[in-house]
Amino acid sequence: MKSVMIVFNQANTERVEYMLDKLGIRGFTFFEQVQGRGSNTGQPRRGTHTWPEMNSAVITMVEDEQVDVLLKTIHKLDLRNEEVGVRAFVWNIEQTV
Repeated sequence: MKSVMIVFNQANTERVEYMLDKLGIRGFTFFEQVQGRGSNTGQPRRGTHTWPEMNSAVITMVEDEQVDVLLKTIHKLDLRNEEVGVRAFVWNIEQTV
């Protein structure tokens, strides 16, 4: 099992939820008002006068075989508008209760 954390500009919220629904990924935790800045070309998302945009994040647990499809779908979403940005990070899940 893997954990996938998706960080995205709030403008993509509906698209991310739609993507999860279409892929049959039901369980997730949604974080609003996530601040940060992309490591290469990303602009700050701080919710301030200078940097007014904000990010959101979703973390979900998926089976190993779902990861590649999910990452490919996230990449397609990112290519739609690279300026807005969406990133995903994958971790191994050792145990769960």
